[in-house]
Amino acid sequence: MVKITVEYQGDLHCLATHGPSGKTLETDAPVDNQGRGESFSPTDLVATALGTCMATVMGIQARTLGVDIKGIQIVVEKEMSADRPRRIVRLPVLLRMPAGIPEKHRATFERAAATCPVHHSIDPAIDSPLHFIWPE
Repeated sequence: MVKITVEYQGDLHCLATHGPSGKTLETDAPVDNQGRGESFSPTDLVATALGTCMATVMGIQARTLGVDIKGIQIVVEKEMSADRPRRIVRLPVLLRMPAGIPEKHRATFERAAATCPVHHSIDPAIDSPLHFIWPE
């Protein structure tokens, strides 16, 4: 179990501390929801968690296969609802894969991304399609 401690600092800003490492990150409400947009919003962190989880799980798979995936670029676009309650409705993910990954391993990496713990934790009502770009 990992403990995250959140301190509300006022003016819609929070400071979160990761228990095991002591590292911190700040959040702010987005401009379209009364904030100043000076940092990640809480829902931005969901999109961030999705992209970083996919990269991490693919990195684990790369170690197992002896393949270098350094330089992978993952872009997650977060779309919020226009109606109430305010919620994430779509998290499309674009994965630009680096050159040099053997064709025989591509399906393994695609499966790893699709089965990362965060992707499995997202409500099925949230559309989260994956699109891989493999270099020629």
